[in-house]
Amino acid sequence: MEEEKAVSLAKEIIELDIKRDEMLETFMQLAGEQAFQLLRSVQNGQYRKSS
Repeated sequence: MEEEKAVSLAKEIIELDIKRDEMLETFMQLAGEQAFQLLRSVQNGQYRKSS
């Protein structure tokens, strides 16, 4: 049933959102004042793994 699938996905999204919040809090504690700058740099590919 489509509604059942939608409810299941909604629950999964909520779980992921909670996990994301926990991870962001830990990251911010580790990275300190530079957290958002570091996050943006990583997002922009500045810290790509070299082969």
